[in-house]
Amino acid sequence: MGPYTSHIHIDVNNHQIQLINSVQQQQRNIKTNMEKIQHKNIKVNGINMHVAEIGEGPAVLFVHGFPELWYTWRHQMLFLSSKGYRAIAPDLRGYGDTEAPPSTTSYTALHIVGDLVCLLDSLGLDKVYLVGHDWGAIISWYFCQFRPDRIKALVNMSVVYFPRGPSKPVERMRQVYGDDFYVCRFQEIGWEEEFAKVDTKRLLASFYFKRNPSPPMMPKDFADRFNPPPYTLPSWFTEEDLDYFASKYRATGFTGPFNYYRCFDLNWEVSAAWTGSKIRVPVKFIVGDIDLLYNVPGVKEYIDGSGFKEKVPGLEQVVVMEGVGHFINQEKPQEINNHIYDFITNF
Repeated sequence: MGPYTSHIHIDVNNHQIQLINSVQQQQRNIKTNMEKIQHKNIKVNGINMHVAEIGEGPAVLFVHGFPELWYTWRHQMLFLSSKGYRAIAPDLRGYGDTEAPPSTTSYTALHIVGDLVCLLDSLGLDKVYLVGHDWGAIISWYFCQFRPDRIKALVNMSVVYFPRGPSKPVERMRQVYGDDFYVCRFQEIGWEEEFAKVDTKRLLASFYFKRNPSPPMMPKDFADRFNPPPYTLPSWFTEEDLDYFASKYRATGFTGPFNYYRCFDLNWEVSAAWTGSKIRVPVKFIVGDIDLLYNVPGVKEYIDGSGFKEKVPGLEQVVVMEGVGHFINQEKPQEINNHIYDFITNF
């Protein structure tokens, strides 16, 4: 019995070593390929925008969310460029290496979509495939409302399309979740200074690796109460990844990103002309079942029932991934790569 047991342990250990070596090799390959991504600054809509780009062929425009950067799309950019596509991922205004206008009101959906339209013009692109996540998904829905003529097809993640309602959204959120709800807390000018009291890496890790789909709450004394355990890197994220995000947020702070939330109500005002409009471009929607935004009351019913399809007539596919959290394109990169590729090849 002893020799067989010993032999099994050797096989298991060898298998573990092979897995570790395989992961390390993949990470080395990613790092090597990442060096092929080109970076440039382009003047768009009155600001300097940092743009990452790789590949040649039909263009795919990636729109990131909070608290992220162009870098969130690294896996998708490398994959699609290897499949004959031109992958383009900017830092949105107020993020990373893109300029951050000082005015709070300079971050409406009209501004952000305007930046992206100007970017396409600067790159000589008439129409693109659009891919969005989180705030990038919100902006992508607006993009398809404002300028559907520039979009071939949309792959959106995490945030469903809700049509413009009869009242301002922040007040409705406050009534449901209270003042400590993160969107409500972000409305307070200067509250980003509270964020700055917390170690940036631990703060970002608490966002990225969150598995609890409950609504994020942030009391006024957030910095004093924030005491997460030391983070443990999941298999899909490296220390180098976290260092990159943290270095950019340390340099720029959170004012630009918070201003997107501060324009929630202003977006409601400036989009009044599109009340009742529907999304008619071809759409694929992907969400994880432990994404906090999928677990907002009523969202599952909206997706499963007729509501989502009614408001988005172009909706062709909905994918709910089991056991997957909010940062879906980073957590399940190969699956998301395949979902995007399989969809856009139809158009």
